[in-house]
Amino acid sequence: MQIDDINTFLDYYERIRGRTLRVIKYIPPDKIEWTYKEGKFTLGDMIRHIANIERYMYGETVQNKPSAYLGCGTEYAEGYDNVLAYFNKCHNESIEIFKGLSTEQLNGKCLTPGGAKITTWKWLRAMVEHEIHHRGQIYMYLSILGVTTPPLYGLTAEEVEERSEAL
Repeated sequence: MQIDDINTFLDYYERIRGRTLRVIKYIPPDKIEWTYKEGKFTLGDMIRHIANIERYMYGETVQNKPSAYLGCGTEYAEGYDNVLAYFNKCHNESIEIFKGLSTEQLNGKCLTPGGAKITTWKWLRAMVEHEIHHRGQIYMYLSILGVTTPPLYGLTAEEVEERSEAL
């Protein structure tokens, strides 16, 4: 996917974010800081991580500023409602930054925290992939907890199989 127009990208990205929010809303509030193993991200950590990476890494680097990502602990937000509010706040701030990118800036280079120069639109595409990766982890955590989650695109794999015919 090449990003030639920031508004087209933002429309696409908001649909991605909508699917992420949909699964986040299935997290039982009392499980927001649950993890399957000590030392691993909690559900809240993952949500704060997506928020902070989007705002403080991608949001800064696309402006040719250094990354300001400093982690994803409870010091940013604690408790289900606060974590969700923080997630949305960071997203809104990021969107305002991204809206300001010109076509020239999208096609220009930015510097990743690892020191690599990358075309800005490709860096934004990586941001989407990053969110999808962590959304998949949220689905897995919820599965471990026995929480029934919504299908991503309307049907579950089992429903697609039921409606399919052998070749």
